[in-house]
Amino acid sequence: MNKRNKHSAFSFFAVLMLLGMVPASSALSAGIDDQVKKCSNCHGKAGASSESDVPIIGGYSVEFLVNNIKAYRDRERDCPDTKFRSGPDKGRTTNMCQIAKELKDSDVRQIAVYFSKQKFVRAKQSFDPALATKGKEIHEMYCEKCHSEGATQAKDDAGMMAGQWIPYLRQALDEFVTGKRPIPKKMKAKLDEMSPEDMKALVQFYGSYH
Repeated sequence: MNKRNKHSAFSFFAVLMLLGMVPASSALSAGIDDQVKKCSNCHGKAGASSESDVPIIGGYSVEFLVNNIKAYRDRERDCPDTKFRSGPDKGRTTNMCQIAKELKDSDVRQIAVYFSKQKFVRAKQSFDPALATKGKEIHEMYCEKCHSEGATQAKDDAGMMAGQWIPYLRQALDEFVTGKRPIPKKMKAKLDEMSPEDMKALVQFYGSYH
């Protein structure tokens, strides 16, 4: 290959790299790769949690993940203690504030981008069909505008509840209602109109997606 052809080949390869058509040797820096592994020790491989009290995070939007990781890092959310579910630290007590506290904004975004590219794997769980039917009506009345198509769309940047673990959804609603988790004014107004029975039905509806 002459110099001109070598230069052309290099230029073409460089363009492909910039466009993301050719994978780099590693999609994540070593430090971020380690952090993703730490996330996976609770949230499961590729964010597909098999623990009913730990949310499935694979497939969520970048902005939703960024906002929530930063909320933990900046202690804007309650950080109850939990334990690592797998990996070298299995059984050790930790919490999300400890895990996120050293992350820079660029780290947070890299982690969010990684999990956003994974598949949202819906939880296989039992649910109450009658309550789920009522919950569908509650969703359409109060939630559909922001959590569209039955809360199945990552593009809403509002979190996908359809197929999320029911115990986790109960916990999340409790955090919103008790003020342990930041909540948009419009969402708070909607929750204030719901009865406890409405909320029970709502989580059954979301949990009915398989």
